[in-house]
Amino acid sequence: MSKVLAAKGFRDFLPAQKRHKERLIDRIRGRYLKYGFEEIETPALEPLERLRGSEGGENLALIFEIMRRGLTDEDRRAGALTDLGLRYDLTVPLARFYASNRATLPAVFRSIQIGPVWRAEKPQRGRYRQFTQCDIDILGESSHVAEIELILATLEALADAGLPGASVKLNDRRLLDAALEDAGVTGADKPRALIMIDKIDKIGLDGVVGLLREAFPGERATRLGDLLSGGASAASPELDAIITAVRGIAGADSISFDPTLVRGMGYYTGPIFEVRHPASPGSVAGGGRYDNMVGKFAGEKVPACGFSIGLDRLMEIAAEDTAGGGQAFDKVVLMFEDADPLPDVLARHRQLLASGRTVRLVRSPRNKQRLFDDLKKAGYQGVQRLNDDVSYFREV
Repeated sequence: MSKVLAAKGFRDFLPAQKRHKERLIDRIRGRYLKYGFEEIETPALEPLERLRGSEGGENLALIFEIMRRGLTDEDRRAGALTDLGLRYDLTVPLARFYASNRATLPAVFRSIQIGPVWRAEKPQRGRYRQFTQCDIDILGESSHVAEIELILATLEALADAGLPGASVKLNDRRLLDAALEDAGVTGADKPRALIMIDKIDKIGLDGVVGLLREAFPGERATRLGDLLSGGASAASPELDAIITAVRGIAGADSISFDPTLVRGMGYYTGPIFEVRHPASPGSVAGGGRYDNMVGKFAGEKVPACGFSIGLDRLMEIAAEDTAGGGQAFDKVVLMFEDADPLPDVLARHRQLLASGRTVRLVRSPRNKQRLFDDLKKAGYQGVQRLNDDVSYFREV
């Protein structure tokens, strides 16, 4: 009798694999909860029109579409056969979720979302048609404090999950756009060039340069070659600030600027980042800032930034037996002012985390009472400013 396999690109989990998967999820979730993120859940299906309009790059061609119910002969003649699709990532559903529930959420919302996503791509080692993503996102925070917190939390979550020694590659979509403009690549040619550059991990620098020369002959290809070699780009002051802050906490090898980093999604608007590790041929996590996406649903611009860990790839390379916490701690807030020195704020944040507390980092808002009300609903007991002891809400 021939072996009965799961559908191509899908897989079963044996008991030991399932235990390993759940341990990784528990450790990732535990680290993110300590940073003050809150877990949500969204449906697997979204309207197809919404997914198609999400600037998801090549993933838009990989959407699993769902046949409409109650099709008529007229529908079939018109080709209107599908109306829903399986989500290809967790970011698009989060943007819709935030727009739908914004009135009940904090002004700055820190989200955890862990669940399966689907892409109809060619299966290969470490790449499946159904896979699990572990996402954290910060919505409503426009400063690069969001990027710093996301990067630090994700590096620590990976270490908790058995993957110490990971490092972050950092770039900015605005730098890429400027470099492409300088090279004479404009309009509809920009997404084409970015898709080609994004293949550098798969086909190498020479392979990408070859693709660019075919698509953009002449001087444009030469200039794009300079971009890939690093000669046409330098980190911005904002990226320098992120790199300095992360290195100050996680070490000199924890993060570096990479002018060739693209990230395949078209919705990114600012800093983008990926996590690399010597044990993996590709990235194990990635993300960036997507300030325009929520506005498509909410009707106004909302700053947003997120980081996603690919759990299936992590399962293949992470050690199975690692240390990890599981006990509950007091929940407090470290509230800082814009004038407070960022290194001092981050250092104090580290001290509070090391004390065993769950700690949320919050920039001081004008309406503190609303903040305190939201925090109390979330189970936080107190707030601390940079140089003060913890004050409990009943005393504020």
